[in-house]
Amino acid sequence: MTITVIGLNQRSAPAHVLDEMSLGADHLAKALAEVTNSDVVSEAVVVSTCNRTEVYVYAERFHDGFRDVRNAMALLSGLDPETFDPHLYVHYHEGAIRHLFEVAAGLDSVVLGEHEILGQVARAWETARIEGASSSVLNLVFQRAVECGKKVRTDTAIGRSTASLSHAAVSLLGERRADLEGASVLLIGTGEVGTSVASALTRAVDVELTVTNRTAARADAVAAELAAATVPFADIDQALIDADIVIAATGAPEPVLSLDALRAAAEARPTLVMDLAQPADVAEGAAALDGVDLCPLVEVQAVANRGIEARQAHVADARAVIDDEIQRYATANSARQVAPLIGGLHGWADAVREGELDRYAAKLANMADEDRDAVEALTRSIVAKLLHQPTVTLKDAAGTARGERLADAMRELFDQS
Repeated sequence: MTITVIGLNQRSAPAHVLDEMSLGADHLAKALAEVTNSDVVSEAVVVSTCNRTEVYVYAERFHDGFRDVRNAMALLSGLDPETFDPHLYVHYHEGAIRHLFEVAAGLDSVVLGEHEILGQVARAWETARIEGASSSVLNLVFQRAVECGKKVRTDTAIGRSTASLSHAAVSLLGERRADLEGASVLLIGTGEVGTSVASALTRAVDVELTVTNRTAARADAVAAELAAATVPFADIDQALIDADIVIAATGAPEPVLSLDALRAAAEARPTLVMDLAQPADVAEGAAALDGVDLCPLVEVQAVANRGIEARQAHVADARAVIDDEIQRYATANSARQVAPLIGGLHGWADAVREGELDRYAAKLANMADEDRDAVEALTRSIVAKLLHQPTVTLKDAAGTARGERLADAMRELFDQS
């Protein structure tokens, strides 16, 4: 039996493959059922975000487990395995455990040290427990991975600098405008970048957000997520006039904000425009307009890059915490593995003790109750003392080659197979 992770992420696969493989929260139960339908997979947890889809399994045989997980991923995504096969990575045994700990700690994320992935890992594990897909083996490793992720964030500074584009954008907006509270904000475009910035902004401060997009249905969906209003894309010029802050993040090949529209908006009120698009959404020359404060993508990226550099300085500290936590997990796992043997040994010895007391029941029948209690206590104490050293030795050696030899000898000597 082995712990294995099979998956793909932002570094191993192109965006369109990641998107096709991604599973929403409402599909996780079906995914877990499909994966554990295998004859060789006894436990599973599925972690799926916009940047990764990973299946963690406890499987009887590695190759058969890989085959069944791969087939399940194909069925769930509707993709031919040849489409995603070249992008899969596989880790097993200690490699799978270390990978999970690094994921939970934010070392494997697009943004180094980001916080969101820890919650995503914890929720994936919770879903697996609710669905009965995760049991003693994966429960222990995920419990320790989540604890490790929390410890990395509290004991190191890896997550304390602004490093994501969205948080860098919010930080710059706060620097450019003294009071964001109650500001009227127009989000143009509903791709991942613009939506993440708007989401971070609304979480940080109370603003009046309006969303517009060429595809009205998409604007409605994002507005519903962010508790925002919408305006038709055709009315964008008037929407500019009504906005204190504009976040432009479309995928258009040409600018969507003309100089005339920006000039009209600035005449109505000072306008802070953050252009996150590439190519730019704002017409060239906008920075020279009176009343327009333009914050281009390059400035936002510079703030994020400085944060990433600061976080990189703490990677070694994070890895030291991970090493310690993996060792703690290994110790706990070893104790879990020998616990049935130790419990069986103590049960066997107590059964022998009780059997012998029953055999001598007639001879003890005339003893006073306090004397019988003393004999009971004496026999229990003798058994406990006899088993104390073997128990301690087994626990101390668990997880090592010596521990395996001792466990095998104990099973054979005391018929604990």
